[in-house]
Amino acid sequence: MAAAKKAVLGPLVGAVDQGTSSTRFLVFNSKTAELLSHHQVEIKQEFPREGWVEQDPKEILQSVYECIEKTCEKLGQLNIDISNIKAIGVSNQRETTVVWDKLTGEPLYNAVVWLDLRTQSTVENLSKRIPGNNNFVKSKTGLPLSTYFSAVKLRWLLDNVRTVQKAVEENRALFGTIDSWLIWSLTGGINGGVHCTDVTNASRTMLFNIHSLEWDKELCEFFGIPKEILPNVRSSSEIYGLMKAGALEGVPISGCLGDQSAALVGQMCFQDGQAKNTYGTGCFLLCNTGRKCVFSEHGLLTTVAYKLGRDKPVYYALEGSVAIAGAVIRWLRDNLGIIKSSEEIEKLAKEVGTSYGCYFVPAFSGLYAPYWEPSARGIICGLTQFTNKCHIAFAALEAVCFQTREILDAMNRDCGIPLSHLQVDGGMTSNKILMQLQADILYIPVVKPSMPETTALGAAMAAGAAEGVGVWSLEPEDLSAVTMERFEPQINAEESEIRYSTWKKAVMKSIGWVTTQSPESGIP
Repeated sequence: MAAAKKAVLGPLVGAVDQGTSSTRFLVFNSKTAELLSHHQVEIKQEFPREGWVEQDPKEILQSVYECIEKTCEKLGQLNIDISNIKAIGVSNQRETTVVWDKLTGEPLYNAVVWLDLRTQSTVENLSKRIPGNNNFVKSKTGLPLSTYFSAVKLRWLLDNVRTVQKAVEENRALFGTIDSWLIWSLTGGINGGVHCTDVTNASRTMLFNIHSLEWDKELCEFFGIPKEILPNVRSSSEIYGLMKAGALEGVPISGCLGDQSAALVGQMCFQDGQAKNTYGTGCFLLCNTGRKCVFSEHGLLTTVAYKLGRDKPVYYALEGSVAIAGAVIRWLRDNLGIIKSSEEIEKLAKEVGTSYGCYFVPAFSGLYAPYWEPSARGIICGLTQFTNKCHIAFAALEAVCFQTREILDAMNRDCGIPLSHLQVDGGMTSNKILMQLQADILYIPVVKPSMPETTALGAAMAAGAAEGVGVWSLEPEDLSAVTMERFEPQINAEESEIRYSTWKKAVMKSIGWVTTQSPESGIP
């Protein structure tokens, strides 16, 4: 029986999903897209100073190895032969910046996470050098100058960290976002590791020209970044190299997508106008705009959606980025201690069923889309003696929904055709109260796939479809139908509008909080 079962499954594909708060490894059946097994490890975030967010690149790499080994053990217990795993895809938190020594394989500093704010004065100084009538940074990259993107983090490291400066001078330094650090390490590291990234991750560095699809000389000069330290840019679906260690040694790594692009692929949003919203540490709404770059008039980013093969066309997306979604739940758990686990928030919110006029704007890292307001900070307002932790928990969930409505409104204005429903995914979507609230606040149905791991699925699809692997067909007629759960709006439209306009009032109160940035100090 066991042998028969092994034979039935056919080719499998693994996916590394390295997110901001955790790492996962998942294995899918390439013919049915069914999730067979997975393992997850939470990642430590370090906050050495106010506004600083760091992670240890070695801990991240270790967590990837651990998740792969544990998942392979679980597959063994299910009588599934791991030699059926034909390819591995990588999806990752984007923008997070790592610089390492190519001779020792050691990181030269902690990873500076996308949420990190230490580069605010770097941003202010750089923005003075962009002519008002010619924002060449935005027209080439699709991005506003912000602490969010890698180039300013890399600039900060070059300005402030001596070990990084020295390694660059001695031609020992390599830069990469998390995908590059992982692929280089997994394909051998100091012994022939492949230093590459894909177009989606490259498009988040602010050094990449999204029209010509290459590192841009003018941008590298503007940020003062030596081109030699940058990874080679490849498509999102091709064989980059082979695993050099562990249970899956010899398996090709053949898919690479930034996590939000991976979710777009995993939700099968291959048509112009299809969109998805992912609820992770932050919240990211992406709308496929086809083969054309659409520039937003309403605070959204223009970004590369995917390029699924060396000779395949590139697709673009409009993106609404919200910095803090799931992170607000983690904050209630770790900083305030009002819940012991993230799942508990649903119970607290359910007890009251309303925020009772309490509004929570979690602008911990300033506000991203559609405001791009670095001066904002988090506020909880509308408090009375009646307010308790349940109301604050409810307000935190509402905040995620209101922020989504703001980016959805911007998306509808940019696209001209309002979305008739919202496709959602990500860890937080298992919270039914959140999903119902989201439908109520958007006033359109919210549709969620029964298998919520769409980010990993997207990376697996890209890996399985790569030339030389060919175990996953992306032809529309071959894509398996996905079962969906629907949440319909249940409140009246007027109440929805009143709550939304009060939220906007709260947002205005959070803006302009930080007037002068505290001086950044160098690090020995």
